[in-house]
Amino acid sequence: MKRKNPLLIGTAILTVTGLLSRFIGFFYRIFLSKVFGAEGMGIYQLISPVLALSFSLTVSGMQTAISKYVASETTTHDYKTSFRTLWTGFLLSMALSFGCMAYIYKYSDWIAVSFLLEARTAPLLRIISLSIPMATVHSCINGYFYGIKKTAVPALTQLSEQVVRVGSVYLIYYLCARQNMAPTINFAVVGLVIGEGASMIVSIVAIISRSFQVFNGSSRLHVSSPCGYQLRSYGQITENLLRLAVPLSANRIIINILQSIEAIYIPNKLMAYGLNNADALGVYGVLTGMSMPLILFPSAITNSISVLLLPIVSEADASGNQSAVTRAIWKSIKYCLLLGFGCTAAFLLFGRLAGRLLFNSELAGSFILTLSFICPFLYVASTLNSILNGLGKTALTFFYSILSLLVRLLFVFYAIPVYGIKGYLWGMLASQMVQTLLCTFSSLRVCKRNQSA
Repeated sequence: MKRKNPLLIGTAILTVTGLLSRFIGFFYRIFLSKVFGAEGMGIYQLISPVLALSFSLTVSGMQTAISKYVASETTTHDYKTSFRTLWTGFLLSMALSFGCMAYIYKYSDWIAVSFLLEARTAPLLRIISLSIPMATVHSCINGYFYGIKKTAVPALTQLSEQVVRVGSVYLIYYLCARQNMAPTINFAVVGLVIGEGASMIVSIVAIISRSFQVFNGSSRLHVSSPCGYQLRSYGQITENLLRLAVPLSANRIIINILQSIEAIYIPNKLMAYGLNNADALGVYGVLTGMSMPLILFPSAITNSISVLLLPIVSEADASGNQSAVTRAIWKSIKYCLLLGFGCTAAFLLFGRLAGRLLFNSELAGSFILTLSFICPFLYVASTLNSILNGLGKTALTFFYSILSLLVRLLFVFYAIPVYGIKGYLWGMLASQMVQTLLCTFSSLRVCKRNQSA
């Protein structure tokens, strides 16, 4: 069954773990919002752009490159080359991650004031910088396991990170309460670092176990090559990884820079609308720390599908199995639309009640109602993006993402000062519609080409 349905089995594992992690994380967000308030959540969310940029620079492209090349190598059972691919990508990413960590730690005050426009984020940046090498370790290893379609390990690392993060923050909060110490949002960032450490340990144990499992079955391995050939092999591996990872990383850095501008200027433009700094951060915190996590909760399913579609579609395309690619496209559109419309209906019926009961916030409920219409577009776009990337159309998906972000930025700079946060919500809907329609058009063109071939 695993051989015949790798997408089904892998998706089931990632989805169950993703839903469980999001379930834990969702109530964790409720806890944070009640302990630190909307303004505290806003400050906490402001460090996300720095973390996203760091991930893009250090490992995001490399994780995808490792996954792609390991997927193609394991079909020939060339396990040594697969491990050399992982090791090469790991060394390249770790060098970048330590440099990135040192830079953020040293220049945290400048980044907080000049980039994030909020001096109170500086201590959070110093803490969060320590998590970058840890995230790099488990991301590279997860890329390997995604490539060989063993999703249990990435699922376990995801779950362990969430459980340890939440558990550590609860423990810190409990100890501080016993000592009559006032909690600060720094505790949540410390918990994030501890969670990344736990995830790193789990992934290291998994890859060591995998290496023993593979290399003990030496009869399945290709005969070792002479030293000179192995040196050339490492050079070729490095070239292949960088050829794919550098454009992907560059694309994601540009996307994350635009997303960072968006995140940073939402509070700024809310102040231009007439809110003070505390209220602007509060509205931003309600949107990004309360309403959006609820809207994105069902996307654990589509995210799991997206992660596994890339290596599967890439493998099918490389082997000339175009019918499998066509089936993947049509099934993705069909089931993501069903999920999206179902979620829209649920949020329309219960969104306001959810905001009141879960967050004690009428504003959160209002945001949920408006954002409910984004669900069908969001879920379809995420899976079709992954399929197009698997087909090698990374430049196309990059262009679509940039176009979508530019639409949102137009609403940030020109609609928020006039209409407040509603202007941004309209921008989110418009940008997601643009991206989904473009991805759907390109995917249907692939289907039409495959049918005529």
